[in-house]
Amino acid sequence: MIDFKDLAVSGVQKLKPYIPGKPISELERELGIENIIKLASNENPLGPSPKALQAIQPLLSDLALYPDGNGFELKKALAEKHNVDMDCITLGNGSNDILVLLAEAFLTPQLGAVYSQYSFAVYPIAVQAVGAIHQQIPALPWESDSPLGCDLDAMLKAINDQTRLVFIANPNNPTGAFIQKQALYDFISQVPEHVIMVLDEAYLEYTTEEECVDGSLWLKEFPNLVVSRTFSKAYGLAGLRVGYALSHPDIANVINRIRQPFNVNSLALTAAEAALADTEFLQRARTVNQSGLDLLQDCCDRLGLGYVPSKGNFLLIDFAQDAMPIFDKLLHSGIITRPVANYGLPNCLRISIGTEDEMQRLTKTLEQVCGSL
Repeated sequence: MIDFKDLAVSGVQKLKPYIPGKPISELERELGIENIIKLASNENPLGPSPKALQAIQPLLSDLALYPDGNGFELKKALAEKHNVDMDCITLGNGSNDILVLLAEAFLTPQLGAVYSQYSFAVYPIAVQAVGAIHQQIPALPWESDSPLGCDLDAMLKAINDQTRLVFIANPNNPTGAFIQKQALYDFISQVPEHVIMVLDEAYLEYTTEEECVDGSLWLKEFPNLVVSRTFSKAYGLAGLRVGYALSHPDIANVINRIRQPFNVNSLALTAAEAALADTEFLQRARTVNQSGLDLLQDCCDRLGLGYVPSKGNFLLIDFAQDAMPIFDKLLHSGIITRPVANYGLPNCLRISIGTEDEMQRLTKTLEQVCGSL
């Protein structure tokens, strides 16, 4: 029989499928466990905004109709939030969609992208899928001031005439590492104008007001800057898949030429608009996250476990040994976490922050598991 993989374009042949966090239903089927908590996919443990849930109820009877392909109302709300024109906004089926669109729009096998080691897995997937050149720059070491963070100097040196995209996530997933405002600004100011600087801010809502580095404020100064955001994390709408990009109108025009028609559904458009206005819910999500993050970091300190100080809604923990047996023990206790060996971190687990009850259960179980090693 013919090997259909051989028929695929060369970049796709070399890819491995993205592996998401294990769903609760899958663990229930496999082990027959009940009362499972999922701390694997950086989801909001509070669920969606109540205002978002209320807003989509009247739309259920209109599901036979196509959504607004231009997303006018959501774009209008986003334009007001970020103080930009509506033609600076591109809507995506999650910010993941935005990253793929950028690769499809600006890369070829003769052009390439630069990104850091231990960055979001979609960067290399999007780049390799179009057969483009990809340069993964080694991250800073554990013992540096920014453990596993971006080596910005090395990334700048890697940029050449063939480079078209640079990807940086701030905060970064899966490490939680964070680049301070001046360092990031200085980096972007040195990126050549022929390079699209993609700043992925999927987790920015979890940073405090004092430390927040909002790249959208630099859009007028840097025409080659693209800022991507998502409603999947702090806004609690991961299941609806809605994100967006902010950019110079000319870049948005290019991306929108290949954006699929109706890539954001009606429920997602309306829920995102409502969630954007629910500032009380967003602040509650931040508070719950910081409390849970403090609890987990304190637990790691007691157990002598290394971790990357996180600005996201998760913590990357170094167990100084193969983490899979620990993952399995947690799994059999009904707690789903995220192995990150596919990122080159076999000794680590990335653990999302849950509710207070979930974090109490997690830390108690972690103490038991580590005590039995």
